[in-house]
Amino acid sequence: MALPPSSLSMPPTNTSSNGPNPSNKPSQRPNYTLKYTLTGHTKAVSSVKFSADGNWIASSSADKSLKIWSAEDAKIERTITGHKMGISDVAWSHDSKLLVSGSDDKTLKIWDFSTGKCLKTLKGHSNYVFCCNFNPQSNLIVSGSFDESVKIWDVRNGKCLKTLPAHSDPVSAVNFNRDGSLIVSSSYDGLCRIWDTASGQCLKTLIDDDNPPVSFVKFSPNGKYILAATLDNTLKLWDYSKGKCLKTYTGHKNSKYCIFANFSVTGGKWIVCGSEDNMVYIWNLQTKEIVQKLEGHTDAVLCTACHPTKNIIASGSLENDKTIKIWMSDY
Repeated sequence: MALPPSSLSMPPTNTSSNGPNPSNKPSQRPNYTLKYTLTGHTKAVSSVKFSADGNWIASSSADKSLKIWSAEDAKIERTITGHKMGISDVAWSHDSKLLVSGSDDKTLKIWDFSTGKCLKTLKGHSNYVFCCNFNPQSNLIVSGSFDESVKIWDVRNGKCLKTLPAHSDPVSAVNFNRDGSLIVSSSYDGLCRIWDTASGQCLKTLIDDDNPPVSFVKFSPNGKYILAATLDNTLKLWDYSKGKCLKTYTGHKNSKYCIFANFSVTGGKWIVCGSEDNMVYIWNLQTKEIVQKLEGHTDAVLCTACHPTKNIIASGSLENDKTIKIWMSDY
């Protein structure tokens, strides 16, 4: 039945500037509360990642192990060992079937999630492997190392396809954009660089006024922005095509460690980051205000991750704590 014309011209309700707008109240804050504490690692937790299907959490540790936990009930699923030294990073393939880990033993290892078996060992870096990620197609892995290079690897045969002479200091983070055509890397040399995956060419270098060490970097979910952490207690959101810093987030403590930062987009739009004062900080992405601080860890929080579809944060902490905490929010 056709709608009467009058109903088409009716102004929508709740659009007056002072009227309530429950679906998108700018004043809405998250209300994360601690749900689970995961124990088992015997040294610092270096990285936590949710699988793309949201079912699992992988954690890596200085204790040389990876652990897989259920995101649903936080129970341990399996412990994976094989690296000879501590592990700095872990990442999931986008079909949640494979994991890659980077270790101080200078190798990366590709693991089959279902069996916990090592499928490939990626050798070529000449110093600690500090960071790693799959591309969205999950046929490539990118890694960054204390040897100052970024390497691109073929997942199928484990061969190194390209070595990018990326930086003049250790590489702290590497990340593909959402179609896999670009890689961003960050380094203690104070630079963020954008690379063309196919050619290995450097397309852009982001430089700020002074150049404190860049301790973490990643693309935003839409691929238009880059979130970068520097060891002067600062997070910055960059429009990398313009080379312009759009937002600055402060209030947390980060002058020593490479701490992961995240975009949380399942509820409100937040920036989430650990801190050296043992807390997890959450900022409103737009207003840059701190909207929540999560207390509970007893050492610096090095790593955080956000669930792909639910308002869940996982956080992992250093040597005096060794736990992973799972937090949930309504917003």
